[in-house]
Amino acid sequence: MNAINELKNEHTNAAWHARRQAATPRGVGVFGDFFIDRAKNAEFWDIEGRHFIDFAGGIAVLNTGHVHPKVQAAIAAQLQRFTHSCYQVVPYTEYVTLAERINAIVPIEGPAKTAFFSTGAEAVENAIKIARSSTGRSGVIAFGAAFHGRSLFAVSLTGKVQPYKAGFGPFPPEIYHVPFPCHCSSLEDTKKAMEQLFKCDIEPSRVAAIIFEPVQGEGGFNPIQQAAVQWLRQLCDQHGVLLIADEVQTGFARTGRMFAMEHYGVKPDLITMAKSMAGGTTLSAVSGRQAVMDGPAPGGLGGTYAGHPLAIAAAHAVLDVMAEERLPERAQVLGDRLVAHLRAAQGRYNRMADVRGLGAMVACEFVDGQGHPDADATKRVQMAALRRGLLLLTCGVYGNVIRFLFPLTIEDHVFDKGLKILDEALSEVLA
Repeated sequence: MNAINELKNEHTNAAWHARRQAATPRGVGVFGDFFIDRAKNAEFWDIEGRHFIDFAGGIAVLNTGHVHPKVQAAIAAQLQRFTHSCYQVVPYTEYVTLAERINAIVPIEGPAKTAFFSTGAEAVENAIKIARSSTGRSGVIAFGAAFHGRSLFAVSLTGKVQPYKAGFGPFPPEIYHVPFPCHCSSLEDTKKAMEQLFKCDIEPSRVAAIIFEPVQGEGGFNPIQQAAVQWLRQLCDQHGVLLIADEVQTGFARTGRMFAMEHYGVKPDLITMAKSMAGGTTLSAVSGRQAVMDGPAPGGLGGTYAGHPLAIAAAHAVLDVMAEERLPERAQVLGDRLVAHLRAAQGRYNRMADVRGLGAMVACEFVDGQGHPDADATKRVQMAALRRGLLLLTCGVYGNVIRFLFPLTIEDHVFDKGLKILDEALSEVLA
């Protein structure tokens, strides 16, 4: 009997948590102390059978939900044909047809080309390589509070020290940051900082690219100001600088459009994408103007697993699902419902300082009685929701923002149940 009980105890969350701590490094931070067993659309169950509603979506990876039947079928079909050849060694037609489909929808001026990689950070690093090769310049300008990935160059572009940059320097040279023009920083501040940068640190003729997120992700779900995007386009055109839109988190219908740049009426020279483009499999891409994309010589771009066949198959299915289920429109409907719900809650709790976002990329900011960022209250709301079975993520430079990244395929009754749990968590912490 004791042996049976010990065997049962070995398959508990606590037992696996202890094994995780013993087997994996502390640098791989893990939020949950539970382990997923199975999932469907916007819900999942842990190994002890507990049910959760997923408002995190694997950090914006699951716009088409967990295990969408069409994505699952596409992967299964490809699995019967071949799993790997390395596209640079033996190419496959599906890579080409996916590039053609992406080229047809990206908001790029003129004919576009697309190259595939594996992760968002990889896409960002390759976008910089392409920009440098195409322009013959080396400098790169990014923004405060930005997040562009965890690899060394991508984390150098990231404008947030803790936990991404602390202890990992020195970083690559010729990367510069200016304030991000959003709700908390004016465009005039950005212009003055850029002018100072050009006077004191690097001349514009040595800048290859300016990279920005249309809506900052880790930085706090901060949408860039409309006028700022137009100004950046003019600035880049004036100085021969390439404009890179990092759409790793904002892309693939999250903001109510296939790409967030469609909200701004401005076309960048390069776009990076990843996360929800392949339904939970590892795929990223860089798309851009033909002349820019053809800057690197043959062999300068690629990767052993770049454009993996299973992920390419999944991405084809994702594009089909987004069109058939009208997910950009669905994102706007869900986002509008969430914003209205959160703003109603603001009327009850004065510590909910701001509600913001585009489409279904929505966040809520929390402050203390003096109006200062309140990371502790934010964390307590997150944990109160989790105890009730709702998974939420935090973000922001001060850790005082809750962001919402539910699958866009979420059923109405599941969405409503999630909002009810959120109300209970807010009441517990803020009332």
